[in-house]
Amino acid sequence: MIQKKRDFPTIKPGLHPRNRHRERYDFKLLISACAELAPFVKLNAYNDESIDFFDPEAVQVLNGALLKQYYDIGFWSVPPGYLCPPIPGRADYIHHVADLPGIGSHGNIPSGSRIKCLDIGVGANCIYPIIGVREYGWTFVGSDTDPVSIGSARAIVERNPVLNGRIELRLQDNQSKIFRGIIQKNELFDLTVCNPPFHTSLAEAQKGSIRKLNNLNHKRNASPKLNFGGQNNELWCEGGEAKFIHDMIAESTLFATSCFWFTTLISKESNLKSIHEAIEKAGASEIKTIPMEHGNKTSRIVAWTFLNHTQQTKWIGDRR
Repeated sequence: MIQKKRDFPTIKPGLHPRNRHRERYDFKLLISACAELAPFVKLNAYNDESIDFFDPEAVQVLNGALLKQYYDIGFWSVPPGYLCPPIPGRADYIHHVADLPGIGSHGNIPSGSRIKCLDIGVGANCIYPIIGVREYGWTFVGSDTDPVSIGSARAIVERNPVLNGRIELRLQDNQSKIFRGIIQKNELFDLTVCNPPFHTSLAEAQKGSIRKLNNLNHKRNASPKLNFGGQNNELWCEGGEAKFIHDMIAESTLFATSCFWFTTLISKESNLKSIHEAIEKAGASEIKTIPMEHGNKTSRIVAWTFLNHTQQTKWIGDRR
C-alpha cells in the first residue's frame, strides 16, 4: 500500500559541512554515473525512489555509484560476505579528523601528500583511504589481519589510477598486535583512523542484526544478515569494541612520537568513560571527543596525542 509521501529535509542533519552526502541520494544522477544501479531503484511505500538497504548486492552497487559520481572511482567491489559500509558516515569520520588541530596549517584544511594517515583495519572496501585521497590528497597506509581484505583493497587501488601511489597496503600477521609490525622505524603519521570490531561474538553480531530488522518492521522470520556483510575481524572480536580500543591505547604509547593524533570510532557511549580514563592513564597530553550523528544513530570519534605543545609546534614545522 502506498502511504502519503513524506517531506524530508533537503540537508541531512548532523553530517559534517564538507560531507558530499548531506543531501538525499539523487538516484537519477547516480544512475547516469552507474547504469547498473537502475534495476535496484524502486518506489518505496512512501512513493520515494530508494533501494532495499538489506539487499547486499543493492548496497554494493549503490556504493559503487556514489564512489564513481563523487570520487572518480571506476572500479570498486568487495568479496561476498565482507563489509560493505554506508559511505556518508565513513566520509564524516575523515572530514572530522581533518579538523584536528595541527593537521591543517594555521586553521587551513589540510591537503596534499604531506599528510600521512594509517588506517587500522582497512578492510576489503578500502573506504577511508579512498575518501582521504580523493577529498584531501593525503597518502595512506592501510593495515589488516585478513589477507583477503588486503588483496581486495589492493585490487581497488591498482584498478583506479587516481589512487595509484597514494595507498600502501600492509598485512598484520599477528592478530594480537595493532601498531607493532605495521609502523616502521622512523616512520611518521599525522593521523591514525580505525573502525574497531563492534561486537564481542558472532552470536552478538547476529542478534544485533535481527534486532535492527525487527525495528525496521522487516519480516521477523527473516534470516539475519550481518550489517552489510562483515567477517569476524570486521564486526566482532574477543572483548568487542572496548577491549580492542584499550589494547590500541596501550600500544599507542610505544609510538607516542611516531604519530600526531591517534583516533578511533566509538559506537557504544557506555565505553567512553573507561576509554577516556585509559588514555589519561597512558599519559596523553590532549584528548578530544568528536560527536557524529547519522540519522537516528549517534557515535563519536575519540582522538588523543602524546605530543606536548613544543613537540606539536616542531612537528608542524618539520612536516610542512
